[in-house]
Amino acid sequence: MSRVRFWLSEDERRPDPEPARADARKAVAVGTAAWLVAIGVAWWFRVESAEAGYGWLLPMAIIGFAIGVGGLVFVQLHRSRRAAAERRSAGQASSGR
Repeated sequence: MSRVRFWLSEDERRPDPEPARADARKAVAVGTAAWLVAIGVAWWFRVESAEAGYGWLLPMAIIGFAIGVGGLVFVQLHRSRRAAAERRSAGQASSGR
């Protein structure tokens, strides 16, 4: 039977795993699409929601969509810059520098 230990010394520890690579574009795109749906729903019910005191829903959905589009641009720029940096480092490593 193995014993549970809450503390390991540094030489007993296994190395940390490599970070998982994730595509943030998918998550941001899904959120942006959800805001687009929210715009449609808020537009469809704009009169009723304004009468009920929820007239802020349509501007909120538009702002959420705009932030999502900005997030998509940011994530794509970050991704392309990281890929360019990896290509540069791979090129320098292969040239022996």
